[in-house]
Amino acid sequence: MSSLEKSENSAETVKVVIAEDEAIVRLDLKEILAEEGFDVIGEASRGDDAVKIVMELKPDVAILDIKMPGLDGISAAKQMQSEDGPAIVFLTAFSQRDLIEEARDAGAMAYLVKPFQRAEILPAIEVALARHQENRALEIDLANLTEENEKIKAKLEARKVLDQAKGKLMDDYSMTESSAFKFLQKWAMDNRKTMREVSSLVVSGELVP
Repeated sequence: MSSLEKSENSAETVKVVIAEDEAIVRLDLKEILAEEGFDVIGEASRGDDAVKIVMELKPDVAILDIKMPGLDGISAAKQMQSEDGPAIVFLTAFSQRDLIEEARDAGAMAYLVKPFQRAEILPAIEVALARHQENRALEIDLANLTEENEKIKAKLEARKVLDQAKGKLMDDYSMTESSAFKFLQKWAMDNRKTMREVSSLVVSGELVP
């Protein structure tokens, strides 16, 4: 079994849902994919049905016709976008650039222009899976980056309040910077509070030496 026939998260066969309102196209796709070792776990002829099937069966890949009754492929793809959503391959009989760009904005990882050739299907799925995996990795990186930025922001804010508290103790009670810090530190330890919490109490006037 090739790497393409394995899902990105496990050694299981790649699971596919096909949504295409032309029965003959849907049948051709299903036969080709089955012959290539994929597991077609669901089919739909309407976009709204495709969304329900994808949400229920959690495929690795969803192949969606852009023009379908009920809900077009682009709208369906937008509803499928989630943390565990599938890689999207669009089918379209139209090659207009604006439609392709709209499909890309909806989460398309790859697309096939009908009438497509058998040899085009596997590379499109391979590209879709690879890009989907890259996007997941980027999302994790961004989440970590956001968390790190929040930590840095919180640290800077805590430092600002601490400096304000020390300044108030030095101005109002003639403390040295060292003694002001020791006062804040001891009070925090004795009362099981953070330095930021104690500093805020001093700044607000609720805590005095």
